[in-house]
Amino acid sequence: MTIAPIENTSGIQLGILGTHLGFLDALVPDENGKLPRNADGEFVVAAGAREIIELSPVQVDLIQISSFGTTQPDEKDALIAAVRELGLEPQLVMMVGGVNPMEPDDEDEALAQLMVNLNAALRNNIVQVNSTSVETWMEGTPPANEEEFQARVTQNIKLHLRAYHEAGLADSCIRNWNIEFLRPGEFQNFTSLAKLRPILTGLNEQIGSPYFKALIDAAHCGDSGLNIPENEAIIASMGEADEIGPFHCSVPTTRGCLSSDDGWVGALLTANAKTGKLPSAFVELFRHDDPALEPLRKLEPGHGVDTTLGRTYTEVMVDGLIDTVRRLNNLKNRGML
Repeated sequence: MTIAPIENTSGIQLGILGTHLGFLDALVPDENGKLPRNADGEFVVAAGAREIIELSPVQVDLIQISSFGTTQPDEKDALIAAVRELGLEPQLVMMVGGVNPMEPDDEDEALAQLMVNLNAALRNNIVQVNSTSVETWMEGTPPANEEEFQARVTQNIKLHLRAYHEAGLADSCIRNWNIEFLRPGEFQNFTSLAKLRPILTGLNEQIGSPYFKALIDAAHCGDSGLNIPENEAIIASMGEADEIGPFHCSVPTTRGCLSSDDGWVGALLTANAKTGKLPSAFVELFRHDDPALEPLRKLEPGHGVDTTLGRTYTEVMVDGLIDTVRRLNNLKNRGML
């Protein structure tokens, strides 16, 4: 059955990521810094985005692209151009690897990786950048005490403030830098909105404006140990401080079909909408059998549950877009946007 076009009347931009295509198959560069391409020579991310656009009855406005410091600059530029040709506005999700952003001895190397991606964003007139740059994925140890946690907050503020100044972001095309926390196990320190927020607040106090915001992911909130009302209260407070960035419609634990979210996506999308500061909502899925995510399946076996129920991952993404735009339109209709 063909679904008639669905207009997004909410005023909130709708976006996708490429994670449903597989990290190694689509996102991670090879040893030469080249990004994955299909048999026709097209970037896998661009081809996957085009498939969603062709199938979706909902207009897609944005795409967030995982961006590694080891990718060749001309590859980044070509991929950005390719998704723009599809009518999508690109954002980068800056990844930091092999260094510890919380370790003073690693500050220069972490900065160098951030600068590669920030320079790519500046070179390509990108208006929003995102990152998981406060900690290294699946490494490190929890803080021994509050003093050690505060030291790690302080070092992250120092690192990101250096990047802000050295890249000249104050007067640049980049309007905001949105930082994402990850679930316990993926991160060891900044594993909830409550724990991430001191970094954002400290950075914005130094800058004098709410430039740094939170990329709020329903999956990570759901797996953080804080319940829905606790997350809703923090989101409301962050809205008052203008610290609300993009929202990820992503499911706790399974990271699959939005129908498996047990209420988290709907509740937190609504909480973000009520702040009046929500700029965009992205549908994000992971493949249940992605080889790169084997450590997550070992951490939490529920992460490997197949929620496709006979659909392709492109079809599940489109179902997520339909679900999300209907939620947004209803939030608008009910006066919450």
